[in-house]
Amino acid sequence: QVQLVESGGGPVQPGGSLRLACVASGITFSRYSVGWFRQDLGKEREFVAAIKSYGGSTVYADSVKGRFTISRDNAKSTVYLQMNNLRPEDTAVYYCAAGSRLITSSLNSQSAYDYWGQGTQVTVSS
Repeated sequence: QVQLVESGGGPVQPGGSLRLACVASGITFSRYSVGWFRQDLGKEREFVAAIKSYGGSTVYADSVKGRFTISRDNAKSTVYLQMNNLRPEDTAVYYCAAGSRLITSSLNSQSAYDYWGQGTQVTVSS
């Protein structure tokens, strides 16, 4: 059974930082690309960042470039999302997703991913 479990969310003040983690089980993790997506109330889910399987190249949404960093530790079957200089508009439920046949151009596409976690809430507010 495949599971993706996110953690690390919570409340934070504007300008603060959080590190999200996505731990996978039931898959050969190194073979999977992993993406982070987010969804705020009343809005569509949107792409945040992704990291490819072999090679580990990364892609970011323009809104988070320079503030967020995605990384992976295959030995721990974990992908991290380091979020710095958080803004109120970063408030959302953050989801991780894993896919095994992604090409670089599809990393930002929700339909390209096979498995999804349940999400972790990030709230940026003063």
